[in-house]
Amino acid sequence: MPADESPPDHPAERFQTNPANWVRDADGRRTRTVDMHAHTVTPSVESLIADRPQKKAEADLRLRTLGAASVDHNNKVMLPQSAAALTDIAVRLADMDRMGVDVQVVSPLPTQYYYWADQDLAAQIVRLQNEHVAGICAQHPSRLAGLGTLAMQHPDLAVSQLDHAVRTLGLRGVQLSTAVNERELSNPSLEPVWAKAAELGCLMFVHPMGCSLGERLAPSYLSNIVGQPVETAVALSHLIFGGVLDRHAGLRICAAHGGGYLPTYVGRSDHGYRTRPDAHTMAHAPSDYLKRIWFDCLVYSPRAVRALIDAVGVSQVVVGTDYPFDMGYYDVHALIRATPGLTADERAAILGGNAESLLIPGAVSSRAHLHPR
Repeated sequence: MPADESPPDHPAERFQTNPANWVRDADGRRTRTVDMHAHTVTPSVESLIADRPQKKAEADLRLRTLGAASVDHNNKVMLPQSAAALTDIAVRLADMDRMGVDVQVVSPLPTQYYYWADQDLAAQIVRLQNEHVAGICAQHPSRLAGLGTLAMQHPDLAVSQLDHAVRTLGLRGVQLSTAVNERELSNPSLEPVWAKAAELGCLMFVHPMGCSLGERLAPSYLSNIVGQPVETAVALSHLIFGGVLDRHAGLRICAAHGGGYLPTYVGRSDHGYRTRPDAHTMAHAPSDYLKRIWFDCLVYSPRAVRALIDAVGVSQVVVGTDYPFDMGYYDVHALIRATPGLTADERAAILGGNAESLLIPGAVSSRAHLHPR
């Protein structure tokens, strides 16, 4: 679907792409494709926390930060359109076939982070989510791979959850938000989590939930359109300037939404690093660290994909659709095919090769490999 068109009324049509535009090899076989950014919901978690005051307060918070028009549209259109895809594996697999996607890396809904939960409740929430993701992936191991979640507000608990997710459940890693309540991702309290992630060699997928700019972004769905890229850029900047990537060289971090605004404006970060002693807080220029982070290609246009590649390198870009939501982009073959200056090998790397090389080295369980299809 071209970026300037409105989404179709029927949900399945959003995922229908034209096979004539799929990227193929010299023998006409479609290039193997891995979608690193796709979500599922864990209904049992909603039942668990339904009566909690923090959950009941969400409606008012969303009204203030999203605005009445966006809340109304989400409730009447976006969420009903996404419901079947989030809960029905048959619908998910059919949509993947429509998009020309071989493997989805499935992660929890960001709305289910629930970083407000106390330790006992957080342990239950994460266990339900991680077991749910592992369970649906086990049903179709050649098509689905999984990321779990962590109770990042309780770092010691999060360390044990990460170990269990990867070593026991066979998940490839976890998804985490761009901040943990009032703590940035570079907060010293989170060091044990980063150390465990580096030890396991697993993926840490950074995906925002909401935006700290709050009610300023309530009109026109700016909370998502502008807020999500802002949050990702801020989070990555804290990881870089806070020295997390220096202290944990083995980290495998992938950023949603193309890394937000950071990759294509990293020159300002480099300038600050060179000219400001208070910004000279890590070993290398900020742009150097972008070569050690992976980014999904959810930037909507071939020109934007090209700019992302120029900033971070072809090897650091993977497919990400944000399935199944309306801010996602699903014609990834046409997008990569139209990106200027790519060789056939580079297209194949972005569509699937980079994701597989990113995920497989982190496997420490026999269940954690991408199976050939």
